[in-house]
Amino acid sequence: MNGGYETREQRLEIVGDDDLVVCLLRDSQQFADPAGAAAALGISEAHWSLFGQLWPSCLELADRLAARPLQPGERMLEVGCGLAVASLVAHRRGIDVTACDIHPLAGEFLLANAARNGLPPLRYRHASWGDAEPDLGGPFDFVVGSDVLYEPDSRGLLATFLARQTAPGGEIWIVDPDRGNRAPFHRRMSELGFVRHEERIDAPSRAGRAPYRGRFMSYRRHGHDQGPPVR
Repeated sequence: MNGGYETREQRLEIVGDDDLVVCLLRDSQQFADPAGAAAALGISEAHWSLFGQLWPSCLELADRLAARPLQPGERMLEVGCGLAVASLVAHRRGIDVTACDIHPLAGEFLLANAARNGLPPLRYRHASWGDAEPDLGGPFDFVVGSDVLYEPDSRGLLATFLARQTAPGGEIWIVDPDRGNRAPFHRRMSELGFVRHEERIDAPSRAGRAPYRGRFMSYRRHGHDQGPPVR
């Protein structure tokens, strides 16, 4: 991975699992799009580096995946994966994982980081939740995402995308750092037949991480939920 940008390596402590070592962009100032691939996808220079940063929500999601009981034959999709830390944790635990992102370099970083941790390649698909019918190989039993509610979505594209990719009886997990765009997402998920369960996350600083505050949300379609919905 050497395309005019600088990288660094970082060891990540995953609660309840072995450490991961990942290559990420050196800082948020990195940019390299010589062929205009990112620009053609609507990714500006200001946003180009975001996929290659380590976001706190992805570590919270990875911790939860490390503790989740395995389901035989389960297939998982991570949306907006970025560095795909959650996918790497799930893949290492034996889950059949597909990761997807819109950034043209996300797949390259994912495969390199899998190899860096002694893992076999995992499935990657280039896709955006603005795509009408992306071919991701779904539907999936389990769909996850971290910090994906980063902008208002008045058209409900993300919720619609998640619903299409989730099998009947499947589950969706979202970790959000209280960005303030949850309400319209919740409404659209409810319109699509999903019941929500939500809990606060108040994690103290640990293992080199700053304190984290946010929300963990899970969704199941009506008839497959467990426990009372959060309104």
